[in-house]
Amino acid sequence: MTVKHLYLQALLSAALLWLAWPPIPYTAPLLWVAFVPLLLALESVMRGNYQKKGTKVFLLGGLTGVVWNTASIYWVFNAMNAVMPVYAAAFVALIPFGLAAFLMALAFRLYYQLRKRHSIGISLVGLVCFWIAYEYLHQTWDLAFPWMTLGNGFASTHQLVQWYEYTGVYGGTVWLWAVNCGVFLAILAAKDGFARSRRYALWGSTAALVALPSLWSIWRYATYEEHENPSNVVIVQPNVDPYGKFSFIAPEEQLENLIQLSKSVAQPNTEFFVWPETAIAHPPPGYDEGEFLGHPAFQQLQQFLSPYKNGNILSGIESYRLYNEQQTPTARPWGKDYLDVFNAAILIENSAKLQFYHKSKLVAGVEQFPFGGALAFMKPLFSAFGGTTGGYGRQDKPSVFYSQSGIGAAPVICYESIWGNYVAEYIREGAQFVAVITNDGWWGNTAGKDQHLAYAKLRAIETRRWVARSANTGISGFINQRGDVVQKTQWWVPAAIKQDINLNEEITFYVRTGDYLAYAGCMGSLVFGLLLLFGRVKRKSICK
Repeated sequence: MTVKHLYLQALLSAALLWLAWPPIPYTAPLLWVAFVPLLLALESVMRGNYQKKGTKVFLLGGLTGVVWNTASIYWVFNAMNAVMPVYAAAFVALIPFGLAAFLMALAFRLYYQLRKRHSIGISLVGLVCFWIAYEYLHQTWDLAFPWMTLGNGFASTHQLVQWYEYTGVYGGTVWLWAVNCGVFLAILAAKDGFARSRRYALWGSTAALVALPSLWSIWRYATYEEHENPSNVVIVQPNVDPYGKFSFIAPEEQLENLIQLSKSVAQPNTEFFVWPETAIAHPPPGYDEGEFLGHPAFQQLQQFLSPYKNGNILSGIESYRLYNEQQTPTARPWGKDYLDVFNAAILIENSAKLQFYHKSKLVAGVEQFPFGGALAFMKPLFSAFGGTTGGYGRQDKPSVFYSQSGIGAAPVICYESIWGNYVAEYIREGAQFVAVITNDGWWGNTAGKDQHLAYAKLRAIETRRWVARSANTGISGFINQRGDVVQKTQWWVPAAIKQDINLNEEITFYVRTGDYLAYAGCMGSLVFGLLLLFGRVKRKSICK
């Protein structure tokens, strides 16, 4: 096979992955075969008479990753290009595009090293472990961007992955790799002239890998019933242009708009008004959390809530705290004091009690400066993206908002909704429903807003909680415990919608155990890494 054909096969895998990815509907089953062309190309390299085979394997895997990532999340560059020079946007875009592709290519390169010393079956298991380790790394380090975790691919076909309540999205990653490996081995068996019985066994086991989880999931979807425990919730989508939040509309006018939209659908028994990220607006650095009770905005909100006996406002707010000395790494000098700025959520009720939550999963380059001083030379670029060079303050773990009536709500801010295990932590702390507050207008009318909505369906399945999603200029909506979007708003239209949702207190297996499959994959990658290291040392000792 010529080198040109090898790269065409890698591009075919990238095309299949892109076509299968949300928000394109009904195409997710392509994920079951998307990696097969690439695996066949890699096998041709390993068996063929090529120079620098390891380099070719790395480049083929990297090409698939770059094209797939760029085609699926092109909107990331759109957002950056809107607020910084093209050259700077291209440089920062290396995090979601180039870096992820590099880690993918590294997994295939390690797979090649295994194939040189071990059977194809052992090597494929190693590949899956290396891939899971890459995905887990890309959701835990300072440059985290887990948007393209393979298990997210079924967000548009959630009826097939109801078992995420047991495995989370890493179950999807394992499932997709298992099916791809099965198809690859069956095709390879035919090419190598294996006995018909063996080929039939491979195809049969692969078909079972597809059918059994799918059929169980469809049965679970059809028979799942929610326990009746209703609460009336209102979602507001104010539709304020994020690029001119403090230029076009005064904060007082924005607040009044939120109130009027809420009143348009509210009922006497409404318990939660969910407003989007940074909805309670104030020019930088935001509202002083220690002084907010005395601010006119708080008095206006209290007046709005007065007709609703059990009413609460769960909203995004940009806030700050002042310290006499530097108490956190993110606090920066502010006159004689130190200042911490937060992308926060607030719960306001019919009393003087306030609850704050400070966003923990911060966007690299926008809300936090990755790796502290090690990358200090890049601060001007990150600052140009609209964030702060010192970074936003944060809290280490989730905290649940509790209403006066005892309802626990999970205040999940924007990007945090991509982390299944992080959302599960809210549930372990007592949250009975999930409130996702976001601002997807940065990306424009692109696939980004649709993907973000679709991923919230997976959080509903993993936790078996309703999701009330308030997006400033994205798509707001309600998602039930099966992952169905039962109501949603239109893009770029001010709106308010209401829904009686069922609160849930039951804990799923996934919520109890977290990302155990990711931990197992990381342990497996360590074992296979030691196998590679031991093989190299043993080989050197023999040479001596």
